[in-house]
Amino acid sequence: MKTATAEKPASPKPTAPAATGVRSRRRIPFIIAGGVALVLSVGFLLVARATANVNKVALASLPVGVTAVEARRALYTPSRQYVGTLLPWVEAKIGPQLISAYVGSVLVRPGDRVRRGQVIGTLDCRNASATSQAVSMQARALQTQQQALAHEAARVAELEHGGFASANEIEKKQAESASKQAELLSTRASLERATLEVSDCVLRSPFDGEVSDRSTDPGAYVHPGQSIATVIDRTTVRVGADVPEEDFDLVRPGVEVSIRALANGRHLVGTVARRSPAADESTRTVHFEVDLPDPSRSLPVGTTAEMTVAASAPVAAVEIPLAAGAVKGDKATLFLAENERSRKVVADVLGEKAGNLFLAPSLAEKALVITEGRALLKDGDRLHVKIERAAPARPAEVKGGVE
Repeated sequence: MKTATAEKPASPKPTAPAATGVRSRRRIPFIIAGGVALVLSVGFLLVARATANVNKVALASLPVGVTAVEARRALYTPSRQYVGTLLPWVEAKIGPQLISAYVGSVLVRPGDRVRRGQVIGTLDCRNASATSQAVSMQARALQTQQQALAHEAARVAELEHGGFASANEIEKKQAESASKQAELLSTRASLERATLEVSDCVLRSPFDGEVSDRSTDPGAYVHPGQSIATVIDRTTVRVGADVPEEDFDLVRPGVEVSIRALANGRHLVGTVARRSPAADESTRTVHFEVDLPDPSRSLPVGTTAEMTVAASAPVAAVEIPLAAGAVKGDKATLFLAENERSRKVVADVLGEKAGNLFLAPSLAEKALVITEGRALLKDGDRLHVKIERAAPARPAEVKGGVE
């Protein structure tokens, strides 16, 4: 009899999803390795880029880039500079002098040109006019009374020859006539004052000129001495300044003065027209003035002017830009470019003018003076020099007034 043997069940075959998971797990190490390699590659590239721009040459061994300009011979005139003011030839503040009243009208504005005698403004003077008329009538009445008394005194004097009038009575009548005459003269003086007050109500320009200021409008109440407008004459401009007492001889009449008007940048030349014979007691300064004819009225008055007066004769000098030297006292430290090397030089300073420095003529003409880059230089440094053109000359000055 045969016995039945149990058969082993066959192992199941893996399904498709399970096979996919196995393959995915096998790829993970390769992905990690690839990412690490990518990161290392990027880092290597970044390090290479950073190190590629690193200068491995010492900066001290490289030439220093600088800018230089050629020194040039010049004449330097020691001078004094003062700050002055442009002033009108004449100036008048137009306003009442005798009467207080309300302003009726102001007929001008700043900038208007006026002629001599032209009406600037008027005041409301009805009260002054009425007073003038009253005084005039009073004067006429007194004149009539005085004439009557004079005739009466003459008739009484005629009666003295016939013995009909005493000397005492005659003298009394003559005294009454003289008293009335004095009262009449006093009233006429009051009438003259009242007439002046009425005339003061019409304000006129005392000369040909321009209106520089209008300080009062119609409706305002003004007093004697208070102005409603200012008139100036600019056909000749006065340039005034005050100088220390030790410069008294430098500003004597006839000395040439160079003037720069800051308002419009004009350069002018004039001569000292007048100088005060005494110094101010509080400031110990001396006032002087220069007259500049200005028929075109191109200079604004009340503005600032720089005035330069020569202190001695011109001397030979070397002219360089002010930025090329470090000035300390009467010495200037500068660097020269010679054979592509820097050389430190100390020179005597004569002065400075218009952005230029004037040194004693110890430098060679056309020597290359370093203007930019000198702050980091040392004596003997190698240089890479760029030569800069010299600044143009200053514009010519106008002599004898304003063009």
